[in-house]
Amino acid sequence: METQPISDIQDVVKMDQSSGVEPQPEPEGDARPFPTVPVRIGDLTNFSVDCAPGEACAMEIQPTSDIQDVVKVDQSLSVEPEPEGDARPFPTVPVGIGNLTNFSVDCAPGEACAKETQPTSDIQDVVKMDQSSGVKPQPEPEGDAKPFPAVPVRIGDPKNEEDSSEMFSGADLSEGEPQLEDAVQPSEQGSEEEKKEGHEPSTEGGEYYFPTYDFSQPPRLLTGSWAEYGRMPENFLKGCKWAPDGTCLLTNSADNTLRIYNLPAELYSEEWGTVAEMSPVLRMAEGDTVYDYCWFPLMNSSDPQTCFVASSSRDNPIHIWDAFNGDLKATFRPYNHLDELTAAYCLSFTPDGSRLFCGFNKTVRVFNTSRPGRMCENRPTLVKKQGQSGIISCIAFSPTQPLYACTSYAKTVGLYSLEEGHALAVLQGHQGGITHALFSPDGNHLFTGGRKDAEILCWDLRQPGQVLFSVDRTVATNQRLYFDLDSSGVFLVSGNTDGLVSIWDTTQPPSSDPQPLLHPVLQFQALQDCINGVSLHPSLPLLATASGQRKFPSLSDSGDEEEGDDHLSGHLTNPGDNCLQLWWCAPEIGTEASQDIP
Repeated sequence: METQPISDIQDVVKMDQSSGVEPQPEPEGDARPFPTVPVRIGDLTNFSVDCAPGEACAMEIQPTSDIQDVVKVDQSLSVEPEPEGDARPFPTVPVGIGNLTNFSVDCAPGEACAKETQPTSDIQDVVKMDQSSGVKPQPEPEGDAKPFPAVPVRIGDPKNEEDSSEMFSGADLSEGEPQLEDAVQPSEQGSEEEKKEGHEPSTEGGEYYFPTYDFSQPPRLLTGSWAEYGRMPENFLKGCKWAPDGTCLLTNSADNTLRIYNLPAELYSEEWGTVAEMSPVLRMAEGDTVYDYCWFPLMNSSDPQTCFVASSSRDNPIHIWDAFNGDLKATFRPYNHLDELTAAYCLSFTPDGSRLFCGFNKTVRVFNTSRPGRMCENRPTLVKKQGQSGIISCIAFSPTQPLYACTSYAKTVGLYSLEEGHALAVLQGHQGGITHALFSPDGNHLFTGGRKDAEILCWDLRQPGQVLFSVDRTVATNQRLYFDLDSSGVFLVSGNTDGLVSIWDTTQPPSSDPQPLLHPVLQFQALQDCINGVSLHPSLPLLATASGQRKFPSLSDSGDEEEGDDHLSGHLTNPGDNCLQLWWCAPEIGTEASQDIP
């Protein structure tokens, strides 16, 4: 190597001891090689070395006077100056790893993701990182061609209403599973608006009224359904329930079929005479014995999305049926600890319709109404041998307090908090397994009744554990016998196994015996068979009753098998005992109701 005078040693590369960066001067002429850019190990912002492929990254040494053009490294941000000419290299754009909001880099397909840098005076246009939010906005490119920026989407964020239909609501949803979210949301919005405006159910005059039930005399039979249940033997009914808006009636029968009847059209007119026999408008067949069924509590015929019913049957999932066309709308699939499908023994929606509570053996499972599938919340009723044992047979919700009641075939009643499911009290006093429970409209009283139990107990929830009074009824079988309260909470109605319907006035004082007993204000013989279901209309003085029970033919002493078969067939249940009936419970009607209904 040829040595130079000491005066030329100033042209030698100088090392900056503070930063450890070796700046190199710009070569003479127009041919400027790519400068070597330092790479910081472990820095989140990685800059690639711009060198020609297959060549060593090098640079000619220039005099000290040109060192001002050398790339300067800023300790906080590495910025490269703009080279001369039209050939501008593209520096790499840093991307924050692990940021919840992922922005895509705007680049042309097949090209390196890059951004054009500007001189120091234009550095204000450079992308600035906001330390507080960790979001890196990107400026618009020059010209008319504006790339589409990547918009961050937060999974489960309710603000993203436009993309809600494309988002999965949970990993438990199976592909193509129908959802009931549209049915729940409009109802919740309507209830919230009513609460804000202070609205209550009212008539045109703005005052709420209850149907004018009058039980000073026996009610009059209007119509019913006899032929529907007489087509096959032993097709007895298992209860009936009016819809929340009162436009239709739901029944269950021994042929594992749910039927929906419309309110008779004659009742919509001011004057009406004979009412024709009722026929179901929909039939929904279950696969096995139906355990329980219920209406959606916010059902309104003017809003088809809210018109559906839930049912549970043996060895089948919970089915949601469309009350307009009878189609299967959705299913809820409960599984046990062995991952086997189990059937719910009872069903009940929360008053706002957002959740579906299901009763099992020593367990209550809670499903989200808008999320069909198998995902649910488990709430055991018996923990470390403490609590409520047995199969949960009925679930009822308080209309005024955040609590619900669970009845058990183990003769107990449990009170639980609505949100957490914590046990508040366990009530005992029944002689048989409890099959039905009902809160009073003011939420202060709870009525419970059981199978092979001659009493309906009224519990005073202001003093848990105390029976306010009891009423007598005859229940000689294990069949579930429903009872009902009118909208005002005054009249309690129940049938019994002898075909007798009893009405009690809960405002009357009970007897002063050691065990207070309330006597009925009216009793009438509806049929000669069991009345297992009663339901009071929410806005009209109408009482619906369902009848029938399983009967076993009596054995004969005849030794001839043929004569014995004839003898047994002659003692089967009278088909007329299995029927649905409507009763008018007011002193006056449009015209005299027909008494010749079969």
